[in-house]
Amino acid sequence: MEYPLKVAVIWHMHQPYYKDLLTGEYLLPWVRLHATKDYYDMAAILDNFPGIRQTFNVVPSLLTQIDDYAKGKAKDKFLSLSLKPAADLTDEDKHFLLSNFFLANWDNMIKPFPRYWEILHKRGLHRSKEEIKETIRYFSEEELRDLQVLFNLCWFDPLFLKEDPFLSHLVKKERAYSEEEKLTLLEKQREIVGKVIPNYKRLLDEGRVELTTTPFYHPILPLLCDTTVATHAMPHMNLPKERFKHPEDAKKQLSKGIAYHKELFGSAPSGMWPSEGSVSEEALALMAQAGIGWIATDEEILEASSHARVMRGSDGIPENPEFLYKPYFYNAGGKKISILFRDHQLSDLIGFVYSSWDPAAAARDFMNKLHEIRKKLGQKNAHGSHIVPVILDGENCWEHYKNDGWDFLTNLYGMVEEDKLIQMVTVSEYLSEHPPKTRLGNIFPGSWINHNFKIWIGHDEDNLAWDYLKKARDKLVEVENKGKVSKKRLEKAWEHIYIAEGSDWCWWYGDEHSTENDPDFDILFRKNLMNVYHMIHEEAPSELSISIISKDKHIVPPAEATSFINPVIDGEVTNYFEWLGAADIELEKTGGTMHKASFLLARLFYGFNEERDLFLRLDLGNDVECDEMHGLVFTISVRGPRNFHIETSPVNNASKARVIDSGEKVEFAFRDIFEFSIDNKILSVSGGDKIECSISVSRDGGEIERWPSMGYITIKVPGDDFESKTWNAYA
Repeated sequence: MEYPLKVAVIWHMHQPYYKDLLTGEYLLPWVRLHATKDYYDMAAILDNFPGIRQTFNVVPSLLTQIDDYAKGKAKDKFLSLSLKPAADLTDEDKHFLLSNFFLANWDNMIKPFPRYWEILHKRGLHRSKEEIKETIRYFSEEELRDLQVLFNLCWFDPLFLKEDPFLSHLVKKERAYSEEEKLTLLEKQREIVGKVIPNYKRLLDEGRVELTTTPFYHPILPLLCDTTVATHAMPHMNLPKERFKHPEDAKKQLSKGIAYHKELFGSAPSGMWPSEGSVSEEALALMAQAGIGWIATDEEILEASSHARVMRGSDGIPENPEFLYKPYFYNAGGKKISILFRDHQLSDLIGFVYSSWDPAAAARDFMNKLHEIRKKLGQKNAHGSHIVPVILDGENCWEHYKNDGWDFLTNLYGMVEEDKLIQMVTVSEYLSEHPPKTRLGNIFPGSWINHNFKIWIGHDEDNLAWDYLKKARDKLVEVENKGKVSKKRLEKAWEHIYIAEGSDWCWWYGDEHSTENDPDFDILFRKNLMNVYHMIHEEAPSELSISIISKDKHIVPPAEATSFINPVIDGEVTNYFEWLGAADIELEKTGGTMHKASFLLARLFYGFNEERDLFLRLDLGNDVECDEMHGLVFTISVRGPRNFHIETSPVNNASKARVIDSGEKVEFAFRDIFEFSIDNKILSVSGGDKIECSISVSRDGGEIERWPSMGYITIKVPGDDFESKTWNAYA
């Protein structure tokens, strides 16, 4: 008998907590907009595929925000300016609209609306803030109203745009919307947001989905238990000055999350995707004690815990599939908890790769990989005992897919329903039939990112945030013990502490991630701590009025150079191999903004030759048009043994670049790409030195882009033995 391969897909639904509890204001609109584009339809699509079972991990602090919007309690600046009559918009309002109402994927969300694309072109695809101010006077009341409508309309899932008569009417009308139509659209938005939670509950009651949770405000639970746990993976990590050790907070975040989940859905969750897949022995014990029966994390945690490897072949499929594709159990604090480990590669294919593929081809490729896994398992999959866990973000990837991922998911789910050898199941459904038989004797403390906690602790900014949190918490406990503050105010103060313990703030602190929204998250974190002091009638420390973010960030590229290079400086990719050994940085991931859709510069490559001449290559973004290049000035700033700036205007003079103030020439060319060669006589570097580099693009003195948005990219100058070291590392 042929048994099907079980596949458990877990969609993790999460957004930062954008609400200021004291003012009730939401700083950013992404909960509201993702609700009409992703949260509803990711569940609704299953009505077309009754044989498909899915697991959704819904974060409690996200659910509270969805509920706020559904009840009309939530307000954000984007919503307020959408509601405002176009005739009443001030110049400041218009500047905000023209700066922020194009925050959507241009290819997949703006171009499908001709009027929207027309307004974007009129504003200019790539403009500085000052340039946008100058365009305000050219926009009519009708154009601004159309922009208000189209920004909100493009965030509706294509399902609604096609099937809802009113939304379909707006799409066909294209332009010249009325104030009445705009208000009806925003009410329709609220109506759909109100359907999100009831729809998940309906599917849960029908047995079609499993709903799981995380600790309430998405904290890194092991770090709440004890920040010193971070040194297990990184023994020499620089920790905060004050040790944060509050397992009682971790326990509270768990109990609050589980209680709220039960309140909304009528039953406690059986499973949990811990925030960022973060685990430790102490955290697992708390989860087990809270009644969680299973958790999931990343395959790297399995490798580090078992001192074994997932041995992938050239096709990316594990050669030892029985190691990864099964549940384990762990005795946590005297209780048994089941653990699944996600296939990192399969999850990333959906999250980051398939969006650029033909949807049917992507679905077929995924199915082929599942069949190859089943084939390699062979008789070991007797009675369908093995399972492939695929776990990823359930919202942010879809704006990069055509038709919001609907075509890909429709193809994939359809293929699974027709295939008797592949079966999508919920995790609890699988575990009820196949409880784990293999005991994991050790759990390595870490997250899904490099099986450590480096994203959230260790950098000076992260550590300062932890110290501020500890100081505010200690003051709250001190005041609480004196008994002079009302219970109601104390409860609100504790709520702000729990919010500040969330993972999202330190995600943006440090060198790993940097965006134009960094200041927003910095403000929210510090505001939550200031609110703690306000609620207990204490003066907030003055340092909380100062940004934690350093202007001197040091961004380290994810992949360093692997060999010396000698590219031809001709402005073209002369051959595949000339930049093959260079470091490659996707600039959007290094320093863009959340939901920013298009960039002038997309990638940076750099490398050295044996003489330590530096080669730089800059690739343009997909949406850059010739007329947008006119008047642009590109400046490369270098700090090292010698500090200098290189400046060029590629359209006006595509063959020259010069070092500012000295007039020294740099070899440069621009046709399809920018290519620079900087002689070491200018750099004055030796092997082992470090230089720092940033790139800015400006027009008429107004900066349009900077990479990274703060600080510098750190470049290590290779030594004589660098190629042999690289070879040995991979041998």
